[in-house]
Amino acid sequence: MAILNDLFSIEGKVALVTGGGSGIGWMIAEGYARAGAKVYIASRKKAELDARIAELGDAGDVTPIVADLSKDEGCQGLGDEIEALENGKLDILVNNAGANWGEPYEEFPEAAWDRVLNVNVKGVFQLTRRLTSALAAAGNHEDPSRVINIGSIDGITVPVLETYAYSASKAAVHHLTRVLARKLAPKHITVNAIAPGPFQSRMMKATLDSLGDKVAELSPLKRIGSPEDIAGTTIYLASRAGAYTNATVIPVDGGISGVR
Repeated sequence: MAILNDLFSIEGKVALVTGGGSGIGWMIAEGYARAGAKVYIASRKKAELDARIAELGDAGDVTPIVADLSKDEGCQGLGDEIEALENGKLDILVNNAGANWGEPYEEFPEAAWDRVLNVNVKGVFQLTRRLTSALAAAGNHEDPSRVINIGSIDGITVPVLETYAYSASKAAVHHLTRVLARKLAPKHITVNAIAPGPFQSRMMKATLDSLGDKVAELSPLKRIGSPEDIAGTTIYLASRAGAYTNATVIPVDGGISGVR
């Protein structure tokens, strides 16, 4: 049996984290980098990516790539770039890029569905499919490559806010995770999802600024998530410790989804 340090090690692995310029994506990317992985972060906003790189300094190996994953050409282009940079291999793909839209039921627009589902569901499928050959090239029977999709507890429980397209998209991500897990397992690729609860992110900023204490009270642990909470779960899934975990959706929410 591997000793503890080896069991949870991701040192030397290569990861791509989409939506890695802020929020949960950056929490994951920074955790991976500080744990010794080589990390690529993708986002539409170059300034945001550059700020994260400057923030990390010499504490890890992170490379920014500008990509718009709401469009198929953005997914294809990102896949091309990763394959060229890493000689056709990728150990870990974290599909974190996401969009949200809040508006009253009576006014919820068609454009919201197009925007949110294009990024949150179609983008996950398109990028995973584009990088399947690179993931298959890096994985093996004992140490498969990993796809980690970032869902949400809003895809498990009914959300309080009027985010109809978002909650539907995250439920779709959870089920797509299971479908892809069965499809890709023969290629030595596992597919799992994490369903975060409230974390300090750009998507949650307005809610936490106005209702922070009330949001924390929803959790049995009476707090929102920390960077270590999400980084720890994604490191586990990417390490030898998580090699036999497949087709699962793991809530990281302090117990909110379990008691609602």
